[in-house]
Amino acid sequence: MDQGELEQAILEHVGQLGYEPAKPRVIARRLGMGGDDEAQVRRAIKRLVHQGRLRYGPKHMVQPADPTRPRPGRVVGVFRRMEAGYGFVRPSTVRPGETVEEIFIPARRTRDAATGDVVAVELSRKRAGQPPGPRGKIVEVIERQTHQFVGTYSESAGAAYVEVDGTLFAHPIYVGDPGTHRVRPGDKVVIEMLRFPSPFREGEAVITEVLGPLSRPGVDTLSILREFSLPEAFPEEVVEEARAEAERFDEEQFADRVDATKETIITIDPPDAKDFDDAISLVPLEEGRWRLGVHIADVAHFVRPKTGLDREARQRATSVYLPDRVIPMLPELISNGLASLQPGKRRLAKSVYIELTADGLPVTTDIRRSVIKSRKRLTYQQVDQVLADPDPWRRKLGVRVVELLMRMRELARVLRQRRFRHGALELCMPEVDVDLDRHGRVVGASVVPYTESHQIIEEFMLAANEAIARWLAEKEIPFLRRVHPSPTPRKLKALTEFVTELGLAVGSLENRFELQKLLRHVTGRPEQHAVHYAVLRSLPRAVYSPEPAGHYALASDCYCHFTSPIRRYPDLTVHRLVDAVLDGTRPAIDADQLVVLGEHCSEQEQRAEAAERELTRLKLLAYLSDRIGQVMEAVVTGVESYGLFVQGLELPAEGLIHISSLADDFYRFDRAGHTLAGHRSGNTFRLGDVLQVAVHRVDLERRQLDFRLVEKRRPSERALAPAGQRGYVETKRKGSPKKTTKKKRRKK
Repeated sequence: MDQGELEQAILEHVGQLGYEPAKPRVIARRLGMGGDDEAQVRRAIKRLVHQGRLRYGPKHMVQPADPTRPRPGRVVGVFRRMEAGYGFVRPSTVRPGETVEEIFIPARRTRDAATGDVVAVELSRKRAGQPPGPRGKIVEVIERQTHQFVGTYSESAGAAYVEVDGTLFAHPIYVGDPGTHRVRPGDKVVIEMLRFPSPFREGEAVITEVLGPLSRPGVDTLSILREFSLPEAFPEEVVEEARAEAERFDEEQFADRVDATKETIITIDPPDAKDFDDAISLVPLEEGRWRLGVHIADVAHFVRPKTGLDREARQRATSVYLPDRVIPMLPELISNGLASLQPGKRRLAKSVYIELTADGLPVTTDIRRSVIKSRKRLTYQQVDQVLADPDPWRRKLGVRVVELLMRMRELARVLRQRRFRHGALELCMPEVDVDLDRHGRVVGASVVPYTESHQIIEEFMLAANEAIARWLAEKEIPFLRRVHPSPTPRKLKALTEFVTELGLAVGSLENRFELQKLLRHVTGRPEQHAVHYAVLRSLPRAVYSPEPAGHYALASDCYCHFTSPIRRYPDLTVHRLVDAVLDGTRPAIDADQLVVLGEHCSEQEQRAEAAERELTRLKLLAYLSDRIGQVMEAVVTGVESYGLFVQGLELPAEGLIHISSLADDFYRFDRAGHTLAGHRSGNTFRLGDVLQVAVHRVDLERRQLDFRLVEKRRPSERALAPAGQRGYVETKRKGSPKKTTKKKRRKK
């Protein structure tokens, strides 16, 4: 049944006389929808709850909506609690790019909501003297983001408590009868919340797992895995399916595919990459035209819809790249074996052949299921060396490969220039990888190089993604696009005011070419950090959606992800649509389900990024906890009334310089200008300033780092981003996690 029929069936079931509240899986069984369809029922119930047509009761039991509850002035949204106890609710009905003010919730009006929970808010009347913006109180917690948390076990006055990591909860959580787990004070533990804390009562939980002391190697990673509910080993039935695919695979028996094994095709990846999901060929044509071939691993051949492999990949939605390990979306038998475009091996691909004019204009797109054989597996460093001095490499790699690389550079430069002529943005932000030893401990850091070889692959992946999106759009087939909404006029107005305060004359930044001109103007200048950070903060997040909203930063009105099906589920869905068209059938697509899938993939992507960020933070804090007083250069990444958030330039640790430590003056906060200005000295701190700071305090449990100011660099002395640092791109190169020795680096 379609979405409307399913929702109606659920409402009729819940609304019938004598209905007893039940959990979603029970309702699914009562409707005769078990197995694969159970997740569909859960999502439908979740939508109905968000619409206020159903509600969750105790223990997540589904109940009819309360007809007596007042509807006017009631808003449903996601809650975010601040360390001081108050919080904000972002309405959940916001569409990408739409501006809706967050609702302020005073501490005593937050009930027992935790960060990430879906809540119902009753708006309050504004009173004289209150700050601008909507206010309200939480009247119901509709859905918990999680009941599982990670923290540190402690004992006090004969009672046991767990201090939950971070600043989610202001006070420790009481846990009963911990003796059954043989837990010791200082151990990291996983708890299941029985009663969430509120301003009027303490929380209560039970310990479900003991991870061990944080100092033990690997416990920090385990903590993040549990905190973000990240998957680990694949279910045995999924591994068995992968083994069966390996047994069926015969690289010689694909006569129905285009044989591209005679073409000069290469892969370019980091030196320690394990999976290779894209390869390139390029042939010059008459009149300066080009025939670019982008060959992408045909994962859809091995991962078929409604199989265990597909269900697991869909649930994971993305590979997760932590500093010391990779959690793949697909079993390694497929991701590193069957589907990987290994050199010298016949491998299945979807080959996108794009004919381009001499100035980079795509003329035709031809998509084929193919068999390819990569001639060479090259690293970025090797390619840069070839481009710098090709002659010594002709004997090592062969003339055809070297000539291919020289052609690739020529076309990539043309495509890059064309993108920028159309208004694409490039933000020069330093990117630093932490270096780990074999125990997963930080030993240093290094700047991620972003050279011409990286730009070549970036341009070709962008070209293929855009070509596939236009090909599907022309056939009027709905698909998951990669959508990056335009920044709101309010954000751009604030950005204009900020830039003007820096003394830079700009036109209206609602014109993307003015924004592009600004970014180009400040690159390499003292204002670079300030402007590029401010622009980044003004841009919304890119998401997956079937809505044809375009991609603002890439200046593309039709864009999708196609080139990384080994690590991204949206790419796999696009491959399946391509298969349907090539087979001469029109795929049956449920538009509503496509929206839900886009939301799920976006959420999983954001979860993966948050987990990587938190584990990196945890490892850096452990490293700095033994280095109190260490001085480093840092850039101001945020300005608040209570201080400056800064991030190290060589070691990417994030911390706070509290305003109380700026003892030389009384500082006034200017929200519009992102500045703290001194009354007497005239000294001003703003977004993008480069400071010398010293490590002052490290709190591993709350994951907090405090710096103290040593010196503010004069503008002429400001450290700038290394030349050629990466800009705003959507093709992320794979590789090993953060300089470990045997893992693979993320492909972006």
